[in-house]
Amino acid sequence: MVRNGGRLLVECLIALGATKSFGVPGESYLAVLDALHDTHGRLDYVLCRNEGGAAFMASAYGKLTGTPGICFVTRGPGVTNASIGVHTAMQDSSPMILFVGQVGTDMKGREAFQEIDYRAVYGTVAKWAVEIDDVERLPEIVARAWTTALTGRPGPVVVALPEDMLTAATEAVPLSGPAAIFEAAPAQEATAAALKMLAAAERPVLLMGGANWTADGRAALKAFAEASDIPVVAAFRYQDQFDNHSPVFVGEAGVGMVPHVKNLIRDADVILAVNVR
Repeated sequence: MVRNGGRLLVECLIALGATKSFGVPGESYLAVLDALHDTHGRLDYVLCRNEGGAAFMASAYGKLTGTPGICFVTRGPGVTNASIGVHTAMQDSSPMILFVGQVGTDMKGREAFQEIDYRAVYGTVAKWAVEIDDVERLPEIVARAWTTALTGRPGPVVVALPEDMLTAATEAVPLSGPAAIFEAAPAQEATAAALKMLAAAERPVLLMGGANWTADGRAALKAFAEASDIPVVAAFRYQDQFDNHSPVFVGEAGVGMVPHVKNLIRDADVILAVNVR
């Protein structure tokens, strides 16, 4: 089946499991907008008034769901407006993919209208910044962007979409589904050593953070902390990841720490830091 790059992108995102996207329309990715018109109820597009708001929504969506928040913006001021959301997603370790329109490949490097070198600008802000110059490689790069946003320390990926790539016809096959994701695990010896240190501690503290918790993971951590009677401190902006009504939850290690949290951290003889950067 022949389709253009915009439709191929949307079909790949649906196959990966995306159901929601946020953005501000722009002429640089009209082919994607046309394809999204036919995906109501499968991949919805939330219309925003400003790209900064759209990026914040995508970052929050990724943080709360554990799947990449999808954001679409146009080139130039569209993506610079969205940059604060990308920076926030990186600081919060929130999985997110920002798709941004780009000038045609035949105009790159000529300072075309609103042209930006996204790999240069966002290389130090995002986990990965990439531009898809060949429509045949679109499924490959979108799959890698999805995996990069989710694995290891989660974070944002910026994908630039040249106009002529999005309108180019292709017989490339869309992705058939999300690939299995495998994460590294601590060695048994390291886990045993950590448990031994905790068992010998007189003033232990558990510091937890990160956005990639599953419901089972949160429940297991809570059960462990409560059974061990270890005070739990949430890292900055992660207090929603632990039950605030639990008898072992003591607060957040953020801006303007309350004295009892600061004292607990200062006086701890062992700090078990879980999923924090």
